[in-house]
Amino acid sequence: MVVVSALGSALLYALAAVAQQRAARAAPAEHSLRLRLLIGLLQRPLWLVGLGCDVSAFVLQFYALDHGALVLVQPLLVSGLLFALPLGALVSHERLRRSDYIGAALVVVGLSVFLITAQPDRGGADASPKVWLMLLVSTIFVISALIFLAQHTGGSRRANFLAAAAGTMYGLTAALTKSCGHLFDAGLKHLFTSWKPYALAAGGVSGTVVDQSAYQSGPLNWSLPILTVVDPIVSIAIGAFVFGEGIEVDGLAPFIEAIALVVMTIGVFKLSSSPLVAHAKQEGAAEEQQ
Repeated sequence: MVVVSALGSALLYALAAVAQQRAARAAPAEHSLRLRLLIGLLQRPLWLVGLGCDVSAFVLQFYALDHGALVLVQPLLVSGLLFALPLGALVSHERLRRSDYIGAALVVVGLSVFLITAQPDRGGADASPKVWLMLLVSTIFVISALIFLAQHTGGSRRANFLAAAAGTMYGLTAALTKSCGHLFDAGLKHLFTSWKPYALAAGGVSGTVVDQSAYQSGPLNWSLPILTVVDPIVSIAIGAFVFGEGIEVDGLAPFIEAIALVVMTIGVFKLSSSPLVAHAKQEGAAEEQQ
């Protein structure tokens, strides 16, 4: 059920990206990185459809993280790009190209080899206050630096930096989601008397503002590859070093895992530049403008 929930979440997140990207692209540039961006998007029906998909995806992700490892669940969300391909083919009435199949194969092979080699175990669901403090300080520093760089550049680099910041934020919120799932299992009192659900809510809203700002900065292939890759990599690091989710490190395993992640990353970039993914977004734009 963990894998099924993670794949269902990936599908819904892909649908959300299709619905939301173009709405964000049409928003005024001066609303970037401001709460006003979300307030304006809430008035767009297509974006609200995407929001519904996001909420449903989070529910499935919550279940998956509560019962599985970060190192397992978050990389599986990369498969959302695989769902975007047939969606793009459907709305554009075109067939998948050879490059699309190659990109999809690279993602599947890289992801499969990594998970088979890493053999992640569930690990823990919490950490000491000191470790949490170090994690929050380090990730917030990285996110702030990326946003600073984004504000001092433009075009594709701006989208790249914002997507990397959003991916880092989502890696952190995935860790908070896993921990909140553990508290929820212990009872609502344990959950709502902890700081973690409130940090999760703040991180979720902040991450949404940043990723919608990345979408707003230009075509989806400027932001989606970075966001798709950074999120699982940050999550893998947090899972391994914060929650003690065991990853195979003997012999050639680390080398194979690194190569597998590189292969997966190449596949992600190849799929993100597919015209079919672009067609899916353009169709979303047409519906939003009607």
